[in-house]
Amino acid sequence: MKALAIAATGMNAQQTNLEVIANNIANINTTGFKRARAEFTDLLYQTERLQGVPNRANQAIVPEGASVGLGVKTSAIRNVHMQGSLTSTGNKFDLALTGTGWFQIEGADGETLYSRAGAFNTNATGQLVTIDGQSVVPAINVPAEATEVIVNKSGQVFARIDGQADLQDLGQLTLASFANEAGLAPLGDNLFKETAASGPANVGVPGDPGFATIQQGYLENSNVDPVKEITELISAQRAYEMNSKVIQAADEMAATVSKNMR
Repeated sequence: MKALAIAATGMNAQQTNLEVIANNIANINTTGFKRARAEFTDLLYQTERLQGVPNRANQAIVPEGASVGLGVKTSAIRNVHMQGSLTSTGNKFDLALTGTGWFQIEGADGETLYSRAGAFNTNATGQLVTIDGQSVVPAINVPAEATEVIVNKSGQVFARIDGQADLQDLGQLTLASFANEAGLAPLGDNLFKETAASGPANVGVPGDPGFATIQQGYLENSNVDPVKEITELISAQRAYEMNSKVIQAADEMAATVSKNMR
């Protein structure tokens, strides 16, 4: 009986859906986190009768066929790259992006990675780094004698040095954008990696057309909506229960046939 196998694929799909929702809820307070959405497609069909062919030789054409679906499969888990709300922190090294763009981070092997989490700090040498100690690209070095650090919306970084009237220019932050942000590969630790699906990084200055602006002293919150996730959770639970009911019904029908054959 195909119904058992078909319903089993439905239960597997809803299990994946539940895991995606659980991960969204777990990261509800993760800086710069982007919620994910599980997407599904139907499996192959078993054709019982073809449409568009004569029902007999030189007779009328069959208008509708009979194709039985064999279930469902997971086709993608898509990260939804929508803007999260901003929270004021008052920390001069916290930077938030408003709009499209990614901070560039130097990975352990020198490869450039990308992140929306702007919770930065300085290391022992004064270089701007992430909370895991990875360097921000391009490199920004803050002098030890700096009394104030200013980052404007265009990504220019200045330091106020005690005893100097003019601000010291420390450098220019740049951002990366992609033709297909959903194609970026998540690595954990708020980092993403460029792939063939995302296309190459397009690097530009904050505030230029197509690039975000920078807000100093703010962090971007997760874009997870608790109400939406709970709704999705209930929907996944009900779908799982319905598939289990199908398995139970198919099993009872098979048992009825088995009893009648004795």
